[in-house]
Amino acid sequence: MEQKDIAVGLDIGTTKIVAMIGRYNDYHKLEILGIGKSKSLGVHRGVVNNITQTIQSIQQAVQEAESVSGMKIEDVVVGIAGQHIRSLQHSDYITRADADQVIGPRDIDMLCNQVHKLVMLPGEEIIHVLPQEYKVDGQAEITQPIGMYGGRLEANFHVVVGQVSSIRNIGRCVKSAGLNLDKITLEPLASANAVLSQEEKEAGVALIDIGGGTTDLAIFKDGIIRHTAVIPFGGNVITEDIKEGCSIIEKQAELLKIKFGSAWPGENKDNEIVSIPGLRGREPKEITLKNLSKIIHARVVEIVEQVYLEIKNYGHEEQKKKLIAGIVLTGGGSQLKHLKQLVEYITGMDTRIGYPNEHLAGDSDSETTSPLYATAVGLVMNSLEHRRNEPEAQQDTAIVEEEVIEEQPETAIETDEEEEIVQPKEKKIRKSIFDTWAEKFKDFLDNAE
Repeated sequence: MEQKDIAVGLDIGTTKIVAMIGRYNDYHKLEILGIGKSKSLGVHRGVVNNITQTIQSIQQAVQEAESVSGMKIEDVVVGIAGQHIRSLQHSDYITRADADQVIGPRDIDMLCNQVHKLVMLPGEEIIHVLPQEYKVDGQAEITQPIGMYGGRLEANFHVVVGQVSSIRNIGRCVKSAGLNLDKITLEPLASANAVLSQEEKEAGVALIDIGGGTTDLAIFKDGIIRHTAVIPFGGNVITEDIKEGCSIIEKQAELLKIKFGSAWPGENKDNEIVSIPGLRGREPKEITLKNLSKIIHARVVEIVEQVYLEIKNYGHEEQKKKLIAGIVLTGGGSQLKHLKQLVEYITGMDTRIGYPNEHLAGDSDSETTSPLYATAVGLVMNSLEHRRNEPEAQQDTAIVEEEVIEEQPETAIETDEEEEIVQPKEKKIRKSIFDTWAEKFKDFLDNAE
């Protein structure tokens, strides 16, 4: 099996680090070949705060995935989240030199590269430039301008920005763990790829990924990403509250939340009691499930209201921006009992739990299709798409080069030299934004060492 057909997603989360190896089968469904999971120790609220521990956790997860699949992992696509992430809308345009030629992928790359040159706040860097819709010579609402004629190409972009130091720290951990950083992807975008169907994206949907340290939001409408946000609360704050409220240790609080927790206090009867063993010879503690649910409910309401505020900021209440498909919940936090009902009650929108089985092969085991692995599955898909688009981009380059050579018949003697000069030039333009970014990034890390 060729290495290029296989992709690896590395989800560096606050509670767990997952390495997932996958490839597409003959029916273009994702087949998971190996999965490795380790406890995440050096990450807090989506941001690396202990490099050594994070490197060890990454290596542990990667080794597990390698032993399950029997393959060697080299290149990985990594997810990024954290409260430093913000998004903004931006519109830009280019005036094409030759309006008699049709618009090609190069023009779109030029436009995206221009947006990458935007001046950000000190210490910030652009992670994604996502085109939303294009205008060609003033004609609006074009989703795919390739192949059209026009002199002025204009587009609205959704730009995702993050902190340089946080991005570099992740890169440093990945490189020190003996891996190559292929690409960095925003986690809510990866989760959305894994759990949302195209119909939902068209109708308008909000994806809420409740992780351990952060809650990620991605809003789609008309099949296009419209808004992204990262809220610095997650399942860990709920565990922390249970720990404080019931005066127990964190391990017990986590188990209580998973086994008996509920986001709706009305569901528990007053006489339902759970007994927790005391520490070293102390008396066991008794906690009523009603109290437990009240503690969880208070915090979950806060998280959901924060997310709903972001959805309102996007403009969900306007008729044109209405999210018809409602809300999809995913991530480990979405497995909390009665959360779906609570979200429906607070927001008044249709809600479902999103499982990443939308694009997985039929024989995938139940563990892989859990909402816990939505981001990892999305990262693998992202990597496979990225690799599939690369050969196409190179093909475009080859076609452009042929045209350039054909246009100069009178300098037939110089064509060999010219070919040598033209090719690297074209290749430079055709490099995707992520490739150039990753290269700069690798240079930086090499220098840092």
